[in-house]
Amino acid sequence: MNVHVELETMKFHAFHGVSPQERAVGNDFTVDLAYVAAGTERALLSDDIRDAVSYADVFDTVRTEMNKPSQLLEHLAGRILAALKSRFPRLTYIKIKVSKLNPPLGGEVRSASVTLEESAARR
Repeated sequence: MNVHVELETMKFHAFHGVSPQERAVGNDFTVDLAYVAAGTERALLSDDIRDAVSYADVFDTVRTEMNKPSQLLEHLAGRILAALKSRFPRLTYIKIKVSKLNPPLGGEVRSASVTLEESAARR
């Protein structure tokens, strides 16, 4: 059995973008994350955090990476994915979506997003 954990619509004000103005003023971003960790099914019976991957710690990892400016959403999403894999080697599946809200495109656009998905079979 796989236990999927999701952190939905994590909100950040950060300084990612190609233009100098984006890096100076910043923008609002959301991050959606889903993951599966090996052995988490034990937590269904044990009620012990040691049998799970703490989503508070996962959030902290995402926040740390969001605080490091990147020009490209692709680079940012890749850094978050790499940090999660490094800090939590039990993760067997990760899906992350990083969205820049109201991107400066000269027209009305709700968000621009990049989604990465990786499972242990592809590592």
